[in-house]
Amino acid sequence: MKKKLLVLLQYVFFAALAAFFVWLSLRGMTADDRARLQDALHRANYWLLIPVLGFLLMSHWLRALRWRQLIEPMGYRPSVTNLFLAVMIGYLANFAARLGEVVKCTVIARYEKVPADKLVGTVVAERAFDLVTLAIVFGLTFIFQFDIIHSMTAGWTGKLFHNAQGQTSYVKIIVLIAAALVLFFLGKWALNRYGHISIAKKLKNVIVNIWHGLTSVKDLKNKPLFFLYSIGIWILYLMSTWFGFFAISATSHLSIVDALSVLAMGSIGMIVSPGGIGAYTLLVAQTVAFYGIPEQPYGQALGWLLWFGQFLSFILFGSVSFILLPRINKKRIIIEPNPIYEPTTNNTAKNI
Repeated sequence: MKKKLLVLLQYVFFAALAAFFVWLSLRGMTADDRARLQDALHRANYWLLIPVLGFLLMSHWLRALRWRQLIEPMGYRPSVTNLFLAVMIGYLANFAARLGEVVKCTVIARYEKVPADKLVGTVVAERAFDLVTLAIVFGLTFIFQFDIIHSMTAGWTGKLFHNAQGQTSYVKIIVLIAAALVLFFLGKWALNRYGHISIAKKLKNVIVNIWHGLTSVKDLKNKPLFFLYSIGIWILYLMSTWFGFFAISATSHLSIVDALSVLAMGSIGMIVSPGGIGAYTLLVAQTVAFYGIPEQPYGQALGWLLWFGQFLSFILFGSVSFILLPRINKKRIIIEPNPIYEPTTNNTAKNI
């Protein structure tokens, strides 16, 4: 009963979080603003969602290929098709209550006979590298869009690093660096000192798992291919964002470099809200505003259009994958997991 209550509360929490971000993205809109937003969406070229969906589909396929690379060092070689279908079903489940990772591991454990507990480690590794790649995207955005980043952050960075006369305050900079170092070592000490407390254990496990995920690449047979897959995934994300610009006339002049900023901020929106509902649109609208695009209606229209493309890919491909998975595997007779090497025991597994 307690477990069911916790699951219910989880659903309620994520639904409330999504509703909050939708409200946040639409608050303050007048009837005229809503009419202009509807008009902008009505005039959008929805045919351009086809290449957007194509880029997203290719990125999901690369994600499946990369996932198999992480599974192979454990002695298994699952079907790429099954991995791809599991990835899409996982995205579909994420719209429910952040259950995507659990669901896709369960699917592969069911159809490929790979132990679910082993798959969890590969998922952690995936997420760790996604975080690193997202950090690289932010870094590239900072390099290529320095003026925009400066405009976005000038208000609060000015207060942090300048004195009352508007000059750079080196005292403030030294104090901030010292404070950051103190917080780092204080946090490290607290985790070691109070590591027996439940919340400290969980936090420590998260940090350890991320580190293990990042270092797991050393066991891969083809490391360059793994990094190529990771880069390819985000390049395809970038292309889908850029092509989305052309769907609305007011944003069609934005370049692929401008798409870096939208991709970086939009990715944050996809993280903080279930399926990016509300948060993605809000951040995209606020980002393109720095390129002279009015938040109302064109920034909002672009945000909702790009979000709808991703939503459509998850719902459409996820639903199709859910239907296809049992049909594709219906005639497969799996006796043991698919090994990529001969096991040391006397029992020889069949390759499917």
